[in-house]
Amino acid sequence: MKKNIRKSVVLFCLVLLAIGGIGFCIDHYRDAREAVQVVSERVLIPGGQSVGIKMNVKGVLVVGLEEIETADGIVSPGYAAGLQIGDIITKIDGAAVSYAAEVSDIIRTAGARDLSMEVMRKEEKLTLTVRPVKDTLSDSYKIGLWVKEKIAGIGTLTFYDPRTNTFAALGHGIYESQTGTLLGAGEGQLLPTEVKSIKEGTVGKPGEIRGVFYGSEKPFGTVKKNSSFGIYAKGTSLEAFSDAEPIVMGHREQVEKGKAYILTTIDGDRVEKFDIEINKVNRQDKPDSKSMEITVTDSRLLAYSGGIVQGMSGSPILQNGRLVGAVTHVLVNDPTRGYGIFAQTMLKQARAVEKTDDTAHTQTQSAK
Repeated sequence: MKKNIRKSVVLFCLVLLAIGGIGFCIDHYRDAREAVQVVSERVLIPGGQSVGIKMNVKGVLVVGLEEIETADGIVSPGYAAGLQIGDIITKIDGAAVSYAAEVSDIIRTAGARDLSMEVMRKEEKLTLTVRPVKDTLSDSYKIGLWVKEKIAGIGTLTFYDPRTNTFAALGHGIYESQTGTLLGAGEGQLLPTEVKSIKEGTVGKPGEIRGVFYGSEKPFGTVKKNSSFGIYAKGTSLEAFSDAEPIVMGHREQVEKGKAYILTTIDGDRVEKFDIEINKVNRQDKPDSKSMEITVTDSRLLAYSGGIVQGMSGSPILQNGRLVGAVTHVLVNDPTRGYGIFAQTMLKQARAVEKTDDTAHTQTQSAK
């Protein structure tokens, strides 16, 4: 009997010890998990500033085809060779080309001989052969192409990541308008921009921000990447953000339906906060620039712009004290509604930006 009681006491003590150990492990795990969460929170500087984007294409972009009058009749060598609007010419006879002037010079000096051109058409790499012809009007050799090396536009800055010295903007890529080709980023800059006016958006007609670039001698950053999820640049001038208050990035699991805000600029260079509603959160398996559906609810913004307009892409979305995303698209048939991308997706893209310091100023011109 005493032996059984002794065994029961020992067993009871072991059970208490096990429970205590489990409790200790649970508490220890909880503390460790909370510590990891604290460490993993990323602090960013929110944007909202309008930015001018000047970017060179990697190669030269075909923007037009034309016919040439020759002694033998009217022809279009570029068209006959299979070149299309939206193609990006990267090499001619094995030599890399980056400027329209280079293409013109090569064609003029080649004369009436075949030229081999390496061309990117969306994701496909092609090799085409074209033979210049002599234009009777100018007495020079041409192939009937209009090309450019640089694009420019207005967007909105999403955030600055002090850890990597990287700016993120737009929330979507820059594409060739006619073909939908994502353009590879060559040299480029993010420039301070002053908003002069806004064309109000109406049903079927998206509005737009109208502004002027300034401060080319002190750009925010040097463009390094044009991806499907935004424009990314290495910081070169941080004066505009010296007084900005940092904010914690919200992970996609922390985004929820309900009230939120956007930061954007609708007059001059002053960033303002406006009310929106997050109507739906799309937790996709793969990154997407349409991760949430939003509606502008701010009466002042609705009266001023009609809602979301072109140039607001990249405007940071804030919810519950966190930077959770950025505006990316407006619905053409309802400018009060649009889409947003998760900030987490953009931060991942920012981390992948290579550390280079190339900057250059280029000019766009025609080459025939």
